[in-house]
Amino acid sequence: MYRHIKNYEIKYSDVDAYDHLKMTQLLGFLQESACLSADELGFGYSVISKKNLGFILVNWFVELKRPINYGETIEVHTWPLKPKLSIFLRDFEIYINGEKVGAASSRWCIVDMQTFNLARVADYFESGFFDGYNTERSIEINAWKIPLIEEGETVYERVVRLCDYDHYFHVNNTRYADFLCDAFTVDDFSGKYIKNFQVTYVKQCKEGDVLSFTKMRIDDYYLIEGRVSDELRIQCKVRLDEV
Repeated sequence: MYRHIKNYEIKYSDVDAYDHLKMTQLLGFLQESACLSADELGFGYSVISKKNLGFILVNWFVELKRPINYGETIEVHTWPLKPKLSIFLRDFEIYINGEKVGAASSRWCIVDMQTFNLARVADYFESGFFDGYNTERSIEINAWKIPLIEEGETVYERVVRLCDYDHYFHVNNTRYADFLCDAFTVDDFSGKYIKNFQVTYVKQCKEGDVLSFTKMRIDDYYLIEGRVSDELRIQCKVRLDEV
């Protein structure tokens, strides 16, 4: 069954203070593989943009068995699942020297780039276009909803700027990983790594928006929210584990 496979070397600029791969860099690698796979299958950016369509990420779920370290090379496997209505699922597996060290799943929606309204897959792709796609799941996740924070601590604010943007003129999904991880301190990550990381993109953010981040711990995981003038824009659920 179809898989797109690409290697990524973990370089100096990809790691944090503890030489672990930053989540924003990991999501960047996964996004790159997703785009290359879509190109390979005939529905990449250069094709669908001519139809005024675009893929917008709705959710990420990433789980790692161990930290990915400086100097290692990861092999990313990805494949799309057959879409339903406006939603595309895409899964990933991450290998190092043949060992599966992580898996991820993502949900994307297809939108009209002029109105940002949801578009129907059936309106733009011929019947049977997605038949024969890989049906294997890298990881089972059925609960995409993240609980709202009830009593959290506001930890910091951040203004959206030019370098946060992508070609859709809003904050790229990978940049939010930095925003969310900055709700932690350097000491919080001492001897630990991100075991799993779940994100829901609620509403796009634009240049000049001031995101206020709130954090709350529940048992062995953290909830983090980013709001603009109290309007929810981004949610995250993070579990740290011992190295």
